[in-house]
Amino acid sequence: MSVSFNGFNEKILTFKTSGTVAAGAPVQLTSSGTVAASANDASFCGIAVTVSSDGFAGVQLCGYIEVPYSGTAPAVGYALLESNGNGGVKVDTTNGRSVLVATVDTTASKVGIIL
Repeated sequence: MSVSFNGFNEKILTFKTSGTVAAGAPVQLTSSGTVAASANDASFCGIAVTVSSDGFAGVQLCGYIEVPYSGTAPAVGYALLESNGNGGVKVDTTNGRSVLVATVDTTASKVGIIL
């Protein structure tokens, strides 16, 4: 048996999209019921897990998910993260979103977080 965090408390909502949104990337609310790719230094509301060609995205708001990170590797435990503007996250010690960092893969520059 191996360690697995997949499926924990996953909550996914469907939003309209504005601009280009990529699956696996952080998103932010831009207007009522609409998300866009998170800008650099922005607080993200969740991670787009599905994106349809007709302008909708399934956004995971809770639960475990792995995302790319840039800059300094986050430490396991609670951390403040924000969007890096390139489809991933980065550490922000003052303004980021508080998440639980469960795994860190420095080779692949991926972090497993519980939203």
